[in-house]
Amino acid sequence: MIAGRPSGACLYPIMAKLDLSSGAPLAALTNLAGLTRSELGAALRERFGLDVKQARMRASQLWRWVYDFGARDFSVMSNIGKEMRTALAEQFEIARPKVIERQVSTDGTRKYLLGFGPGIEVECVFIPNVGRTGALCVSSQVGCTLNCTFCHTGTQKLVRNLTAAEIIGQVIAVKDDLEEWPSDKADRQLSNVVFMGMGEPLYNLDNVAKAIEVISDGEGIGLSRRRITVSTSGVVPQMHDLGEQTSAMLAISLHATNDALRDELVPINRKYPLAELLEACRNYPGASNARRITFEYVMLKGVNDSDDEARELVRLLKGIPAKINLIPFNPWPGAPYECSSWERIEAFAEIVNRAGYASPIRTPRGRDIQAACGQLKSESVKKRASELRREAAV
Repeated sequence: MIAGRPSGACLYPIMAKLDLSSGAPLAALTNLAGLTRSELGAALRERFGLDVKQARMRASQLWRWVYDFGARDFSVMSNIGKEMRTALAEQFEIARPKVIERQVSTDGTRKYLLGFGPGIEVECVFIPNVGRTGALCVSSQVGCTLNCTFCHTGTQKLVRNLTAAEIIGQVIAVKDDLEEWPSDKADRQLSNVVFMGMGEPLYNLDNVAKAIEVISDGEGIGLSRRRITVSTSGVVPQMHDLGEQTSAMLAISLHATNDALRDELVPINRKYPLAELLEACRNYPGASNARRITFEYVMLKGVNDSDDEARELVRLLKGIPAKINLIPFNPWPGAPYECSSWERIEAFAEIVNRAGYASPIRTPRGRDIQAACGQLKSESVKKRASELRREAAV
């Protein structure tokens, strides 16, 4: 029995019995975990011939079981008739990604390597005591195309975008591990989701937006959009669409105060230089003193950490409702940089603070398991379609 689930009484009117003899089930089961409300309703209409109203009511029932109560199979769905549960099980499944590896840091950070099929693996990280209670850092791509020189993920070639279901699957898998069901439990640990894992979210905006739609739904996982942050290295043309479509909080992976250095650290700057990026920030939908844009600035010894650069950072951000996260560089094998000294980071922060900007220094979390900011990487490699077909057949 799932704690807090609906009673046996139906929440919605009993629907007409299905003619289970009509139509053959499709060979592949559709996974409900990851579908949006509209996709779920469409699947029910297609498979069972329900009208729009019936599909909406049934979808609402299933939605709560999947995203609020964390159901793994249809047998627990006590407010759905037995015959309907059987029919659902013949057409659908409620699947999770495979947890290939789970590591726990000495500071409580948890890193997961998740599998989504042959050759598709990503990492995500749960960090306790961040935000209200804890933050989950999710990935949006397998690998990355941006080649930021301080980031380990940038050394892994892009394999493909993650689907919305695969992004949502990361949240579900971690909620399983944290025993975070039902979603509205008073002592839940996961309060924030940040798109700061593997990949550039704005190169996969459609799927990111769909995932945010699901995880922010108040009748399911129920995370406030003000507790969902999307970090971009500066894909300027998509920034306004991100704000309009998702109302998510925005974070900018900045790391330099001039184009010459940022061209080196964050190569996308050659396409969208600082002036364009900062103008897009000024026009970000919903940005205000109550919804500040976060600027992430990794502290690299002798590279970007001088007093002059702190003062230039303040000048650049003038007129933008902003806070600045100073991130001590997290080393990884073969990294070409060192972390600035703690004294240098504090001196940098003091200049920014005196100018009126909040500039917290992010405490490194999960370094001992390569789970800290900039350290994520999986072993997935891009393969030919023929290779994937052979592996799937084994």
